[in-house]
Amino acid sequence: MNIHDPIPTLRQRLLNIESLLCESSDTRDLLLYDETRKAQLAHPNPLNAFGKKCFSQTDEDGITIEILRRIGCLDNGTYAEYGVGDGTENNTLILAALGWRGFWVGGETLRPDINDGRGNNFQYAKEWITLDNILDISSQCLQRLEREAIDVISLDLDGNDIHFMRALLEVVHRPKLFIVEYNAKFPPPVEFEIAYDPKHVWQGDDYFGASLAGFVREFHKFNYQLVCCNSHTGANAFFVDSAYANHFKDVPSDLDSIYVGPRYALYKKFGHPVSMKTIERIFDLL
Repeated sequence: MNIHDPIPTLRQRLLNIESLLCESSDTRDLLLYDETRKAQLAHPNPLNAFGKKCFSQTDEDGITIEILRRIGCLDNGTYAEYGVGDGTENNTLILAALGWRGFWVGGETLRPDINDGRGNNFQYAKEWITLDNILDISSQCLQRLEREAIDVISLDLDGNDIHFMRALLEVVHRPKLFIVEYNAKFPPPVEFEIAYDPKHVWQGDDYFGASLAGFVREFHKFNYQLVCCNSHTGANAFFVDSAYANHFKDVPSDLDSIYVGPRYALYKKFGHPVSMKTIERIFDLL
């Protein structure tokens, strides 16, 4: 390097500053939030602008609430979620906060002290989900909740999701809103789904789930309409019963205009840390 040439020195300083900014989790999260908000507002689908994070991984909660508001289903509903992690971050905790009854199914012990359920308000089934047991588990949980139907289903199992979706819809479970994780690597019109394997465990690679176009094809068979993909990650797709299609006339009809590609960067920190007391209080108030 020529010590008399200031340009390389300035360039190096700028690179050092950029590196420091990237290493700062607070700065990274602010930039990520800003980019997500820009993506929400710029998206051709007006539903994306409603994205907000409360208990969901990113901006799914706000989209869920807006969809339910449009179809007049914010009160006294019933939810079911398959694949809830440790119970501190998922798509239906926000519905419990609204006073809904529901059940979760998953393989982990929940961090909040709600593993034993809450009578006819909440049930947790700690089970490894397969095509052989998903319907029985669902029916048993609904009986304990003293409910006959599910209003919202969320499915995020990093693998056999499209196979479980078919199984649920082929029987009696027809929710108003069905949320699924899609494999955003495959843009429309690519139809892809993994082969069913009851022992499948996601390896952190691209072999999981199904493409958005694949889900659209299958949901169409059951008269469901795609209304949104979340902007932050491009991971969750929202399908509504076509009976409510008139509430979503502003949603683009073109699949490419709803699709969101993979944006898998997650916040290191978002707001105050979640307290187990907050979640436990939500369920105590049901």
